[in-house]
Amino acid sequence: MIHSPKSYPSLEFLNLSLKKMTDSFAHCASHINYRHKMKTMFIFSTPCCSPSTAFFSPFRASNSKPLRSTLSLRSSISSSSITSTSHCSLAFNIVKHKEKNVVSANMTSSVSSRTFLNAQNEQDVLSGIKKEVEAGTLPASIAAGMEEVYLNYKSAVIKSGDPKANEIVLSNMTALLDRIFLDVKEPFVFEAHHKAKREPFDYYMFGQNYIRPLVDFETSYVGNMPLFIQMEEQLKQGHNIILMSNHQSEADPAIIALLLEMRLPHIAENLIYVAGDRVITDPLCKPFSIGRNLICVYSKKHMLDNPELVDMKRKANTRSLKEMAMLLRSGSQIIWIAPSGGRDRPVANSGEWAPAPFDSSSVDNMRRLVDHSGPPGHIYPLAILCHDIMPPPLKVEKEIGEKRIISYHGTGISTAPEISFSNTTAACENPEKAKDAYTKALYDSVTEQYDVLKSAIHGKKGLQASTPVVSLSQPWK
Repeated sequence: MIHSPKSYPSLEFLNLSLKKMTDSFAHCASHINYRHKMKTMFIFSTPCCSPSTAFFSPFRASNSKPLRSTLSLRSSISSSSITSTSHCSLAFNIVKHKEKNVVSANMTSSVSSRTFLNAQNEQDVLSGIKKEVEAGTLPASIAAGMEEVYLNYKSAVIKSGDPKANEIVLSNMTALLDRIFLDVKEPFVFEAHHKAKREPFDYYMFGQNYIRPLVDFETSYVGNMPLFIQMEEQLKQGHNIILMSNHQSEADPAIIALLLEMRLPHIAENLIYVAGDRVITDPLCKPFSIGRNLICVYSKKHMLDNPELVDMKRKANTRSLKEMAMLLRSGSQIIWIAPSGGRDRPVANSGEWAPAPFDSSSVDNMRRLVDHSGPPGHIYPLAILCHDIMPPPLKVEKEIGEKRIISYHGTGISTAPEISFSNTTAACENPEKAKDAYTKALYDSVTEQYDVLKSAIHGKKGLQASTPVVSLSQPWK
């Protein structure tokens, strides 16, 4: 999930009327004895012989940076075939299956033309793009984006100072271009609830290895690591975890996973993201989205782009909401949501970056969904700082295809103790004030944590930026 094309919108779709829906789930929600089911925090299992291990370089000393991408990316691309799907202009299609509506999601063929996988240098890559355009197999607009990303990614990785920068660029970019080209030929269609594709091509590890060289781990930090460990224990007990977060770039999922993977790989791999239709339709984003667990929705910001599709989008969002409700009823789920409805932008007056305000209806609707699910639920505020790596455009753009800016920089995430709705709203006079008070409490916590990360990374205070509320660490060391 990258290149900052569109955003992971979050919970805008939950501004549907949820009262009737959550009430209908409430009467049938039951607490399952998870111990007898031996349910652990392996939310979605991955094969014990996952190809992900092939993506890593040999382990480095504990005082060095986390593992970087290697040339093994290309050798791990399988040529075995999977069922293909027909082209569709939308991210996910609703079809009839048995007696209920479901969303079709067929894996595209993994057979590649080898145009990009056989590239031995930059000239081969760029000439390969030109060759496919001339052959009529690659749209010129996508080709231009591919070339732009290649050059910007190369510049960023070289600035990292890695002695193998050129090899890393060639390995990661040929893998990306191959996946993009494959999807152009046979577009992937997402389910309402999409599970990360780990084989025969490991899209998750591909995304990790692509973003990893862009992260300066020496100036990256995690706030309150013990709370993330606490989340893992709660998941093992069958509880649900909701991360109410700000949203900075298309790299957010990879940044969260990269900063947690050494200590908490299961959380890193099994986090579910509420994802907007833009990141599952943009050709340059789709390979990264395929590697994440998603609840796919249509963003309210773009709901009216095509009036003829409004009704279909709303029905699809209702279906996605039901998918989320069923997941929560099963327990042991961890879901990331950005109630702001989009990526953060610089504040108009100061030009400084800050978390965008949370939408109170989105927060309240998600809280109600969790409360009515059955298993215990915990809502944590999460702050992310990573806009330097892939900053979004200064304003929201309607069309897909924004300029891709890629940089090498430090990043950070932080969480704080879960915030209780009943304790926060005890003195509120009515439900509306309670809703606003709870949203404010979550947003204020995210902002406070963000300021600490900003002081550590941009202010260059490092671990010394820690406060009584946010204790910074580098768990990969």
